[in-house]
Amino acid sequence: MDRRKFIGLTGMTLVGTAAVAGFPNIVPGQAMPFTLPALPYADNALSPVISANTIGFHYGKHHKGYVDTLNKLVKDTQFEKMPLEDVVMKTAKSEKDKTIFNNAAQIWNHNFYWNSMNPKGGGKPTGKLAQSIERDFGSFDAFKKQLADTTVSQFGTGWGWLAADKKGKLSIVKTGDAEVPMTQGLKPLLTIDVWEHAYYLDYQNKRADYVNAVIDKLLNWEFAAKNLG
Repeated sequence: MDRRKFIGLTGMTLVGTAAVAGFPNIVPGQAMPFTLPALPYADNALSPVISANTIGFHYGKHHKGYVDTLNKLVKDTQFEKMPLEDVVMKTAKSEKDKTIFNNAAQIWNHNFYWNSMNPKGGGKPTGKLAQSIERDFGSFDAFKKQLADTTVSQFGTGWGWLAADKKGKLSIVKTGDAEVPMTQGLKPLLTIDVWEHAYYLDYQNKRADYVNAVIDKLLNWEFAAKNLG
């Protein structure tokens, strides 16, 4: 299994984490006990798009809840000392380990989601990522529309993703509940959470307003570019 340095959640260089689905890790590997990583910004830094009140419940209650639950579920099991990504991949197709997968994947997804946003984000990407978007979607405006439409149309709980295949071709996919594109052989570049707890305190049932605001004002193109490589 490929092991290499990469930039982690807090911007520090971390070493010795596992690769998944043929790609180097994008978020830090964690071994038991799994921990709640610090947010990469203050809890009010995304306001007014996402309020500190929403962050408090989303990060402090929901995200933390997945961490606490996973630690209980994996105690004294084969997953106890595995990196988080390995737990996700090894339980993804296992019906008997579905609860472990749901909690492990939700930790991974949320770690990735917080880094997919930046208080100074939004606007347009540059360089290779911008060129790839033009190539695979026709234009940045067409890409934005497809990302918004796909994400908003996710029925019930789930996620909208910008992802790349192993040849670097970009696509926009949506996943339900805790599902993550890695299990489909895709490399996540950015994600938008559309579970109701991500936006309901700020937007009520106006999911599209939340999604469009994140795209226009918060998407972290530097993070996506690093993930694309």
